[in-house]
Amino acid sequence: MSSSQLSLVASVFLASAVEAVEALTIVLAVGTTRRWSSTLLGVAAATSILALLTVGLGPALVLLPIDTLRVLVGALLLVFGLQWLRKAILRASGLLARHDELAAFARESRSAREAALPTQSFDGYSFAIAMKGVLLEGLEVIFIVLTFGASQHRVPLAALAALAALLLVIAVGLLARAPLARVPENTMKFTVGVLLTTFGVFWGAEGAGASWPGDEAALPLLALAIGACSLAMVGELRRQRARVEPSSGATVEVS
Repeated sequence: MSSSQLSLVASVFLASAVEAVEALTIVLAVGTTRRWSSTLLGVAAATSILALLTVGLGPALVLLPIDTLRVLVGALLLVFGLQWLRKAILRASGLLARHDELAAFARESRSAREAALPTQSFDGYSFAIAMKGVLLEGLEVIFIVLTFGASQHRVPLAALAALAALLLVIAVGLLARAPLARVPENTMKFTVGVLLTTFGVFWGAEGAGASWPGDEAALPLLALAIGACSLAMVGELRRQRARVEPSSGATVEVS
């Protein structure tokens, strides 16, 4: 397996694991608070939609000319990766509160308890919340699977990496029967942000006609450079925050 394929698997696996942890928190909160039958129906419905999107869009993307595909994928990954990286930098610097799965679980559970239970066996609230949570988190996974996979004509490999992450999170969740609060989710998001940005720059430049010294061997160096710049930003933001009065340094949690 080449370095680009290893990077593809690692990036898709980490990103999928992060999204799966967040989806699991929503499903557990609704299922344990209300009705598991309707919750699992919502999960099944969302999973079916995501599978259809993967099967339908994957082959279509592969048909695009490789240079056009890499420009398109590079631009999308760059935008998407910079969003992840921006939030990760702000979290690491303390300007945004770190994502807390236990707090998210508590919020979802409270909302589920406040909604009235239906008289019939089917619980529309459980179905809708579970479906929405899995679908929204899953769409980000599908985006990463299709963009990474199509750019190297390896959609099946990317899909397998995502499936492995999903199965691992489900297995650990079933054993723990609780939100996976100990997963280093914020660190994983920082890493994924660096990787997505790296591939966005790499493939976007290649698609535009540029060539990288050493071809795929430039990927680790590019990732190190982006990671180093990101860490430098974290350090600078921390220094700026330390000069601000504590009363004006409140953080806000984002997902």
